[in-house]
Amino acid sequence: MLCVTVARTRHTATIAEFEYLGTQGAELTELRLDYIGRSIDLPRLLSKRHTPVVITCRRPEDGGRWMRSEQERQMILRSAIASGVDYVDLEGDVAGTIPRYGSTKRIVSMHDFEKTPENLDAIHKELASKDADIVKLATQANSFEDCIRMMQLVKNAQVPTIGICMGDIGAVTRILGIHLGSPFTYCCMSSEKKIAPGIIPFDKMQTLYRPKEIDNQTRLFGVVADPVAHSLSPLIHNTAFNHQGLNCRYLPFRIPEPDLRRFVDWCIETNIGGLSVTIPHKETILEHVQECESAARGIGAINTVVFRNVSGVGYNTDYRAAMDCIQEALRTQRTLQTSEGRDDDLFRGRSVLILGAGGVSRAIAYGLKQRGALVTIASRTLARSQNLGKELKVDVIAWEDRYSIVPGIIVNCSPVGMHPDIDSTPYEITEQLSDQTIVFDTVYNPESTVLIKAARKAGCLTINGLDMFVRQAAYQYKLFTGQEPPVALMRETVKRATSPVNF
Repeated sequence: MLCVTVARTRHTATIAEFEYLGTQGAELTELRLDYIGRSIDLPRLLSKRHTPVVITCRRPEDGGRWMRSEQERQMILRSAIASGVDYVDLEGDVAGTIPRYGSTKRIVSMHDFEKTPENLDAIHKELASKDADIVKLATQANSFEDCIRMMQLVKNAQVPTIGICMGDIGAVTRILGIHLGSPFTYCCMSSEKKIAPGIIPFDKMQTLYRPKEIDNQTRLFGVVADPVAHSLSPLIHNTAFNHQGLNCRYLPFRIPEPDLRRFVDWCIETNIGGLSVTIPHKETILEHVQECESAARGIGAINTVVFRNVSGVGYNTDYRAAMDCIQEALRTQRTLQTSEGRDDDLFRGRSVLILGAGGVSRAIAYGLKQRGALVTIASRTLARSQNLGKELKVDVIAWEDRYSIVPGIIVNCSPVGMHPDIDSTPYEITEQLSDQTIVFDTVYNPESTVLIKAARKAGCLTINGLDMFVRQAAYQYKLFTGQEPPVALMRETVKRATSPVNF
């Protein structure tokens, strides 16, 4: 089940959300009484039970907001049990003082907002001994190893156990918890009302991740990044999986750099099907795959891993997608100029300025140089540009000198202009640019960046980042599933998600 937490300061708002959840198919609602500012009227809150209910009243030391006496708090919990609520949440140190009564099931819990303790098994055993129907452990994930230990605990527990690692690193424990044996997992009403670090909104759990439907035949994929919460990859891939009726899920994995080796090992152990790889792992993950396509090896970065048997194979679909986008623009430009020529010559001799020196810059610079373009790199970190220029044997200029050349193609691979910094631009379009210039911004959120808008106004031919993002995701989708991707649906999904009305 999905248990949706309602945490409002007023009875009226609490009751309204409780009722709304009943209409939205929620199976279980947690009422956080510690959030209510006034004296709690339990009969009023429970007069109409729109779903089964968990009553929780949490102290500050356990992550709650209860500011009145402990005696009053425990009296409220006893009253909830007497009223026959479905579940009551009791911290381990008070569970022994509040006896079982009637049909109410007891969740005996422990919260640690700083770490995931080393002695999880001992803590679990202690909580289970407090007459627990369900044991709940919620701890802060500081490494992916914390998540692995928590998931193993849930899977092996003899007493029904909810094991959650909080924070973005712990998202996998929330999504896979039911599959591993948890009776339910927690989510929140909306992204604006996050009650605990890393908690996922109800609508996203219900429609995007669908944890109740994950079974032993479900193929798991994901995006590995740090940070990862902003990524639209779970949205685009899960929407496509669902549309094609595939028993697959795509999860967000926030993996700190020191955890990458252990994470890849876990993927192999868990039969993860494949990964999208983004900042900051595109280059370092090369050390952790056994095979690699030749272009990706030449680039020195991968954005896709497909696991086959016990090995990972690396690909770079950024490279493929970007070359497709630029080639299409060059063909359009050639048609507009009513000139002729072979596709082999489209790139040859073209002057290209690449802004940025990260993984995407590396892929695009490599592809353009291979096709005979004259590439110059400028980034805000000169040393990084120089290192990349030396590796790929292309020219480098300082960031402040980026206007000193008049390129035929400008490619922004920096994050400047990305949401939420949507009013910034990495390059001021000047009169020296015209319809002879192609401007390519790899930022896809928003779709129309300041750079793209200015380039269009100047008459330049433009390529937006959404086109590249959808193309690289479509290449990944086929590598992951062997199926032809629903490209139109993927494009519309991203356009909807990045629409200004959603900001």
